[in-house]
Amino acid sequence: MTTPADVRTLVQSVHDSPGLAVVALAGAGTQALSWVLGVSGASRTLLEAVVPYAERSMVDLVGRDPGQFVSDDTAREMARRCYERALGLGEGAQPVLGLACTATIATDRPKRGQHRCHVATWDEAGVECLSLVLAKGQRDRAGEEEVVSRLVLSALAGVSGIDRAPDRDAFLGLLDSEQVLADYGDHPGPVASLLDPAGGVSRLVVEQDGRMREGAPVPGAVLAGSFRPLHDGHTELASVAAETLGMPVTFELSVTNVDKPPLQGREVLRRVRQFGDVGPVVLTRAPTFREKAELLPGCTFVIGWDTAVRLVHPRYYGDDPRAMVLALSRIRDLGCRFLVAGRTDGDTFRTVEDVAVPPELAGLLEGLPESRFRKDVSSTELRSV
Repeated sequence: MTTPADVRTLVQSVHDSPGLAVVALAGAGTQALSWVLGVSGASRTLLEAVVPYAERSMVDLVGRDPGQFVSDDTAREMARRCYERALGLGEGAQPVLGLACTATIATDRPKRGQHRCHVATWDEAGVECLSLVLAKGQRDRAGEEEVVSRLVLSALAGVSGIDRAPDRDAFLGLLDSEQVLADYGDHPGPVASLLDPAGGVSRLVVEQDGRMREGAPVPGAVLAGSFRPLHDGHTELASVAAETLGMPVTFELSVTNVDKPPLQGREVLRRVRQFGDVGPVVLTRAPTFREKAELLPGCTFVIGWDTAVRLVHPRYYGDDPRAMVLALSRIRDLGCRFLVAGRTDGDTFRTVEDVAVPPELAGLLEGLPESRFRKDVSSTELRSV
């Protein structure tokens, strides 16, 4: 099928704009996907597309039974899930977005209800939902599919910063009785809520597929770091620690720091994208291990020798040895402990045996043998390359 000239022009403009999308289309709108793929440059626009046709597929995408599958709320939730997925698949500073369509149109049997569609777009700034009730009986299925697909393309152009068309109604081919209803709203987003001290979010788990879950449990052990950048020393340590402990190891990134400004949202997302092929990462507002332990009780923290030295140094507790012991005792009371990997210090390889652990905290730190793990690389050295 030949792509209409006005559609091809708009698709090319989308391809030439920044932004990578994950798209979900349910019930109708798949012609838009064919148009996007049919114009050269689709890899600059599309990260992934899914068609959740079966009810179970929709439930899997949204994460719950939405109750009403064709609704503006369901379209927004689908778009949010697509956006989260895009965060995991995107690279660098290029903006990502989620787009979703849920629709019910003419089929091979009569329908009692309206023929309608809801198209939602979600980016880091906000969410927009375009709703349209089609004039029932005025078009066949192919005609209704084209209108919905044009609305999908129009929404994609709009969220990409492109004028949808000089006359959107004419571009869509609407009848006099049809009208697109638009609803736009800002959203704080889970990362913004985490960054805001008053946002009410203290822990956020980002899955490999980009989904973000507030307050989700964190299994087993945690390897904390700034991950600027994530490198194979981190991933190899996590793998060895998981094998040693007999439990999974999750990466943890605190968006706040004891002596530095909080990370900006865009920087948080940039660092999170590094974990797309590695595993989940938990985001917290916990710069100290005492605060991490309060959020993640019963957890084993995987750390390096240099971090262990700072952990037991009174300097980081107001130069008060008693405050240091009390803080670490609280960590132990919360069921947490530390697995310490050795690090090079000049020409010497240091281990947990070189850490001045107070007698009353014996057993809180356990060493990972040099024979199991040694990686003489640091994020600082990589940043200086």
